Amino acid sequence: MRNGYFDEAHEAYRTACRGFVEHEVVPRQAGWEQEGIVGKDVWRLAGEQNLLCPWADPAYGGLGLADLRYEQIMIEELADTAESGFAVPLHSGIVAPYLAAFGTEDQKNRHLTRAVSGETLLAIAITEPGTGSDVAAIRTHAMPAPDGDGWRLNGAKTFISSGLNADLVIVAARTGEDHAIGLFLVAAHSPGFTRGRKLDKLGLRTSDTAELFFDDVHVPDADVLGGPDQGFALLMRQFALERLVVAMGAVAHAAAALRETVAYTKQRTAFGRPLAKFQDTRFRLAAMRARITSAQAFVDACVLAHNQGTLTADQAAEAKLVTTELQGEVVDDCLQMFGGYGYMWESPICRRYADARIQRIYGGTSEIMKEIIGRSMDL
Repeated sequence: MRNGYFDEAHEAYRTACRGFVEHEVVPRQAGWEQEGIVGKDVWRLAGEQNLLCPWADPAYGGLGLADLRYEQIMIEELADTAESGFAVPLHSGIVAPYLAAFGTEDQKNRHLTRAVSGETLLAIAITEPGTGSDVAAIRTHAMPAPDGDGWRLNGAKTFISSGLNADLVIVAARTGEDHAIGLFLVAAHSPGFTRGRKLDKLGLRTSDTAELFFDDVHVPDADVLGGPDQGFALLMRQFALERLVVAMGAVAHAAAALRETVAYTKQRTAFGRPLAKFQDTRFRLAAMRARITSAQAFVDACVLAHNQGTLTADQAAEAKLVTTELQGEVVDDCLQMFGGYGYMWESPICRRYADARIQRIYGGTSEIMKEIIGRSMDL
């Protein structure tokens, strides 16, 4: 079904991604698991090999490959090794595009260049205690500085991916009534900016998710992304990309889980024959493959639509809803086929099972996706 979707240039990039994952990621996974966080050294290594933000203009150190399929390739290669903590999809596919799309030339030179090289790890802070997916309800606020020099930022954020490792955080803060929200670039060393504990999650164990606190943090006007009251509109414009990136990961992880399970059922025996020889096993695996193939075709179509600038918010919501729900069902059924071994943390399918659950929550819950789709139907 994917014949012709990737060309020779894509496959060459996949070879580079696969080599990097095999040589620099896989050997570090056990250490990351033990420490509960990804080491920052790997980011510089990825930047040196031009594997971060490949879409970025060469003026900022990128390869100028303005094609989301390159991000998709890295996502698929990381999914193949069950790696969920090395947050390239977040850094490169979700956060850095804010700088490229809305940043000034100065902001791009100072921040995007270092994001491409791996010197600056990015995060975005939107979610707050009690607000969840409701961006309009955020309470973190920014007020003009008393001396007229920039802004003073106060508030708290939670569930922030890369919250501990990030060198630069895009912070959404209220600057007025209703939808008056600004996006502020906050450096990790900014006075008044502190990080809370590393949150203890069900899955994504090596992904550093944290609470962030802002106590009268000074943000100069030069580090406001877009107008100080334009943040809500900018977020709405970028959410479709974020949800598509999540969808790309969801279907990739589902496909990887299926491949691992097919291999396992061929060698695991019960009652004197491989599990794959039982009709129930074959039918369940066949049904999973059919659904994954269909979801992959839809996601690929959405990627091409994004490349053409025609992807809509409801299409992205459909992609996220379908793929993340599918991922959850696939890893659950696959774990069942592994039996007791599947429930052991040392088993990749166990980690995939734990990692999959958040997919239906972050980036907008499944319920929010249904609301977006329903609104597009004039219901």
